[in-house]
Amino acid sequence: MKINAIITKAVCAAALFAAASCNSLIYDYEGDCDPHYKARFVFDMNLHWADAFPHEVNAVTLYLIDPATGDIVWQKSESGEALKTGEYMMDLDVDPGQYRLMAWCGEGVGEDFIVPDADHHTGLTCTLKRDRIDGGPASAVIRRDIKRLYHGAIRDEQGNLATQTFPDDEGTYIYTIPLIKDTNDVNIVLQHLSGKTIDKDDFTFTITDCNGSMDWDNSLLDDEMLTYYAHHKSAGTAGIGGGDSNPEGRAITSVSACVAEHTVARLVKGQDMRVKIYNKRGETSVDIPLIDYALMVKSAHYADISDQEFLDRQDKYDMVFFLDEDGNWQTAHIYILSWKIVIQNTDL
Repeated sequence: MKINAIITKAVCAAALFAAASCNSLIYDYEGDCDPHYKARFVFDMNLHWADAFPHEVNAVTLYLIDPATGDIVWQKSESGEALKTGEYMMDLDVDPGQYRLMAWCGEGVGEDFIVPDADHHTGLTCTLKRDRIDGGPASAVIRRDIKRLYHGAIRDEQGNLATQTFPDDEGTYIYTIPLIKDTNDVNIVLQHLSGKTIDKDDFTFTITDCNGSMDWDNSLLDDEMLTYYAHHKSAGTAGIGGGDSNPEGRAITSVSACVAEHTVARLVKGQDMRVKIYNKRGETSVDIPLIDYALMVKSAHYADISDQEFLDRQDKYDMVFFLDEDGNWQTAHIYILSWKIVIQNTDL
């Protein structure tokens, strides 16, 4: 009896000591007294203000940086179905200390964008792969559908990378990394005012900008002029004029249209990104500054956010141009979400 009592007291004393010295046994259920660090990625930098990370992002690479030296002290990549659960967090297997966190994410990393191996954070640039044509200022071209790219960082109020403390006390510590999308879809539609059939091969669609190289902080680096060609073109006819004016539901007019789909890198205020369309004679039918017109929608409906935040939140632009008999544009509609800008042809 005495021996059993002594053993019981010893076990109770050990349990009380463990509970007093390792709260994680009670609260975190990690099974030890070590701290545990995790990174959570969030993509709510969109015009819905909702986290779309599980639906859009399928690959992440996180870098931990020594704030004293700027050296990269740890990095990790993960991808696949685990990111789509809505509960994904990356385990950070590092010692307690001070770190800054940044990330390049999305399937575009490695496939369409090059992020070099680096020892210092300033080496973590991201450059869009491009093809070459012979000679001229427009020798760098992109003709493919660019895969999605996102930049992530924990920043302070001034926009700089913020130093995070990784405590040595037991517990689980979660660091949330917001993402910015650096790729955009631009769809261009051509339609003749006369109803004339449009041959998609009669027009060349391009978007030009010097925006194919991002620095470690997601700002644009100096770059050559890039020419983005449509990665897909299609043409067809559609019926209009049904509805109340036609009770039987039949189309009473058919129009011909050509659709050109582009993917471009990050839109940055101050850049002269231009949409250009050339006819089969090589003459310029359309030439407009996309960013300037996109910000017209922002000023009317999103006055409470900055111009650059608006460009970072918006990632899809639909443009409809109406051509006259000579193949020159007379009016255009730019759609951003449900908003429409009507543009008259001017010398731009």
